[in-house]
Amino acid sequence: QVQLVESGGGLVQAGGSLRLSCAASGRTFTRYGMGWVRQAPGKEREFVAVINWSGAGTYYARYADSVKGRFTISGDNAKNTVYLQMNSLKPEDTAVYYCAAKTSAWATESTPDYEYDYWGPGTQVTGSS
Repeated sequence: QVQLVESGGGLVQAGGSLRLSCAASGRTFTRYGMGWVRQAPGKEREFVAVINWSGAGTYYARYADSVKGRFTISGDNAKNTVYLQMNSLKPEDTAVYYCAAKTSAWATESTPDYEYDYWGPGTQVTGSS
């Protein structure tokens, strides 16, 4: 079993920044993918960013078009933590942000929710205008 816990959410003015963290504990894997997905009120969950890593490091970072150039996903293998740096936040970024782990194979921007093996409880991000 793997437990994921997100942190770092909050209320921020438009144009501001937040850094989300997703800490993983429990069983560890040498090769897996981590994704960030968000769900705004009344909307379906949508892909935000994904990153894959192995013992050699992190790679294959991909982003939704809506966040490209503003958000950066990164990972610290030693800390079993993946980050989402969010800059130039907009009101439309308001959502609950979830991190998810795919341990059966690497993840891509096209990975459907059901292919992720583990999910965190989510953290609220609110961008005010």
